[in-house]
Amino acid sequence: MGFFDGLMGNASEINVAEVEKEYAKILAPNERIEKAYKLIRDLFLFSNKRLILVDKQGVTGKKVEYHSIPYKSITHFSIETAGNFDLDAELKIWISGNALPLQKQFNKNLNIYELQSVLAAYVLK
Repeated sequence: MGFFDGLMGNASEINVAEVEKEYAKILAPNERIEKAYKLIRDLFLFSNKRLILVDKQGVTGKKVEYHSIPYKSITHFSIETAGNFDLDAELKIWISGNALPLQKQFNKNLNIYELQSVLAAYVLK
């Protein structure tokens, strides 16, 4: 992830193997990470069972909140691709019980269609 992308609030894809090793303690048996994205210090992980949001808090980032969203709780989602003059793509996820969607932005180099495909595979089972 480029420094400029981080400052602009855009997330970038990161290595799944490294993330799976680092976050093995929060994964359920037979759960594996399919896609991982980093936004400055925070992460959002798409596993084969749920969406995990990792929120590193405070100055040092030692305090961490793990927010788990089962795919069955996702009511619908949308993607917005980056345009010629637009620097980012956007993912919106609506979760049952919440009126406003969860929104994440990605840098222009990310294949937003691939991310959408992973999410669709689990949500639309």
